[in-house]
Amino acid sequence: MSEKRRVFPGDKVAVEEEYLISEGTFARNGVVYASQVGTLVLDDEECVAKVISPNPPNILKPGDVVYAEVQDIRKTMATANVLARDGTKRRIGSETYATIHVSKISPDYTDDITKELRRGDLIRAMVTDVKPSLQLTTKDRHLGVIRSLCGRCKTKLVRKDAGQLSCLKCRRSMPRKIADDYGDVRYEYT
Repeated sequence: MSEKRRVFPGDKVAVEEEYLISEGTFARNGVVYASQVGTLVLDDEECVAKVISPNPPNILKPGDVVYAEVQDIRKTMATANVLARDGTKRRIGSETYATIHVSKISPDYTDDITKELRRGDLIRAMVTDVKPSLQLTTKDRHLGVIRSLCGRCKTKLVRKDAGQLSCLKCRRSMPRKIADDYGDVRYEYT
């Protein structure tokens, strides 16, 4: 590593003949520019120019675990609004509208999404793709519904059996793809 200095968006940091673009940089007409405020790192071994931000944006990537609220249920997929990435309270700086295909909800065969997820359920999911659209999965045992309310009386549902939630007020029981720690999750987002 050779040079380190503070740069701002639009600052010329290198030329493409010497360095490839990387995190926090872009190229135009053979010149590499900073795309964010941060510390310029010119890596001579890898021939890469990057700008490391002291406060990087919270951008989702495959493998991230997120919390989301189910917005709609369709025949082959559910849609959800991603609220936060696990491990951070910062707002997400990228797309938050996500889909969960029926094949990515449970490790078992699912023919009816309403037996796994319902509108308003708070879920923990993993990002599988971000392009062309944000896509999630809840197949893992630690992923799935972490909080759900009764569709009739809006009382918080409690875990009854594996895959079953129950409303103590209405005495109704309903299936869900439940996370292994349903009911024990303390989750807050801003």
